[in-house]
Amino acid sequence: MNIHEYQGKEILRNYGVAVPKGKVAFSPDEAVKVAKELGSTITVVKAQIHAGGRGKAGGVKVAKNLDEVRAYAKELLGKVLVTKQTGPQGKEVKRLYIEEGCEIKKEYYLSFILDRSTSRITVMGSPEGGMDIEEVAEKSPEKIFREVIDPLTGLMPFQARRLALNMEIPTNLVNQAAKLMIGLYTAFVEKDASILEINPLVLTEDDRIMALDAKFNFDANALYRHPDIVELRDFDEEDPKEIQASKYDLNYVSLDGNIGCLVNGAGLAMATMDTISYYGGSPANFLDVGGGANTEKVTEAFKIILSDPNVKGIFVNIFGGIMKCDVIAEGVVAAAKEVGLNVPLVVRLEGTNAKRGKQILNESGLNIIGTTSMAEGAQKIIELVK
Repeated sequence: MNIHEYQGKEILRNYGVAVPKGKVAFSPDEAVKVAKELGSTITVVKAQIHAGGRGKAGGVKVAKNLDEVRAYAKELLGKVLVTKQTGPQGKEVKRLYIEEGCEIKKEYYLSFILDRSTSRITVMGSPEGGMDIEEVAEKSPEKIFREVIDPLTGLMPFQARRLALNMEIPTNLVNQAAKLMIGLYTAFVEKDASILEINPLVLTEDDRIMALDAKFNFDANALYRHPDIVELRDFDEEDPKEIQASKYDLNYVSLDGNIGCLVNGAGLAMATMDTISYYGGSPANFLDVGGGANTEKVTEAFKIILSDPNVKGIFVNIFGGIMKCDVIAEGVVAAAKEVGLNVPLVVRLEGTNAKRGKQILNESGLNIIGTTSMAEGAQKIIELVK
């Protein structure tokens, strides 16, 4: 789960992390009102979307007076920002963060991630922060420094100071930077984050180390422990199909292909998408119905798949273990009848009650094509779609 910059900064304030003052605004009038309250000589108007690269896309404006604040707010609200992270479709700006400006002497990069190769949290820092950090990582990886954090001790002060020195933060400000890093780490752990990125971390002209941006990503499996974080969810920033899937406990991710996939189990779902791609097809989604699917869930899964206008065919690939193939078959038949299926449907059933499941499909009177293997099913749906 992602949140907006202004929400992330509010969390960081509660952990003693220095961030500029600011408030969210949903209209030009609100933007001007907030700017007046801040009383800053320079005001920054920032588009709020769940994607990085806003600066390069023209989503961050520096205003020198209230007239410019209003003009930039009008320009940005309703604008579709296209960044490397949004894809070509972009994202519409529906809210702004109005923030006091500061005089920047130097920009740095700082982030905390859960490194699955070490099963530990790693903090990364670089003396080269700002909009071109991706290029720095690609062309000058030696400028990215890391500290692996022992979960028993947490981020140690000596690690934070060492990272600050490697980032070329002035010696007299190393302790200030280390304190900020420990505050960030504490927020990361206590809020069950999976990513916390500060880009840029800045040194101001009056020798303050501040987080000028804040990008949070939270572990969805831990959200039950954080109702305060759940309240920050912005449904406007999410795919409606993914939102609907979450209501039925379906694991769904929209992709840009034309073959809908309905599978039980994340590993089998990934293998199914790989097989479709191997034979020259393009999956339209990742959809794992899980081990406890019933007719209602399967029907809803079909509705979600077919709500994507790009879907030209569906491949159902089920290996029955806990999940029984006859239950899936009943769900497939019910769904096909309810939604008025008008695209090719290929079904592969193996495992528990597979024989009964295939019988249900054969007796349904529907145009459902059965297969005996994943490879055969993938080739058949690709052929039918083409």
